[in-house]
Amino acid sequence: MNATINILAQAAKSESGSGNLFGSPIVMMVLMFVVFWVILIRPQQKQRKELAAKQAALKKGDKVVTIGGIHASVNAVSEKTVSLKVAEGTFVKYDKSAIATVTPSASKSDDDQSGEVSKG
Repeated sequence: MNATINILAQAAKSESGSGNLFGSPIVMMVLMFVVFWVILIRPQQKQRKELAAKQAALKKGDKVVTIGGIHASVNAVSEKTVSLKVAEGTFVKYDKSAIATVTPSASKSDDDQSGEVSKG
């Protein structure tokens, strides 16, 4: 406790004496925290929110990859779990949180258009 008070007192003395804002260790620590938050924490939170939104919007026919690396298509979706079709007649049940990436199923018109583009 005394050490913390001494550090704060020294920081206050150095701020008032030098007039240099970045000379204070406390200001530098706050600045470092802000930089880490902008570079590391904020993008990770954004990515986590996007994945949660994709997991919540799962529907039958979507192509997914699980955190274990299994590629499958969604067969059925419940509140917390999802049934995946791994092969013909093979279904596996996973938690929604085990889905790493989601590729929405393409509609029939998208498939037709992509086929026409590759022909021409």
